[in-house]
Amino acid sequence: MLLTLLKSKIHMARLTACEPDYEGSISIDADLMRRAGLLEHEQVDVLNASNGARLTTYVIKAPAGSGTIALNGPAARLALPGDAVVILAYAQFTPEEAATHTPIIVLMDEHNNIKPTTEKLNKG
Repeated sequence: MLLTLLKSKIHMARLTACEPDYEGSISIDADLMRRAGLLEHEQVDVLNASNGARLTTYVIKAPAGSGTIALNGPAARLALPGDAVVILAYAQFTPEEAATHTPIIVLMDEHNNIKPTTEKLNKG
């Protein structure tokens, strides 16, 4: 049996753009993707804390250091720039792996900077 657990979370990032004419997905700053352990094209859930919308999409890489968090395509109609979002990725684990798994949690400030407390959270 495999269990599906939270792999990583980007908590309360701010959307920098909503591009409805783009083909789809969520663009995330490459540095932030690396920090959260996200891969390009990985499936994620996006929870809009500003309006309650939830959606599933995939990640595409935005330029490193840009601070970009952008919803693209039809999903862009579920948000506005400045909305606070939570981005969740999951992975499957055996029960033995699940017993020792700790997800990566990246806390963001209102300017899409990583909060220093993130390091303490990820050390267990």
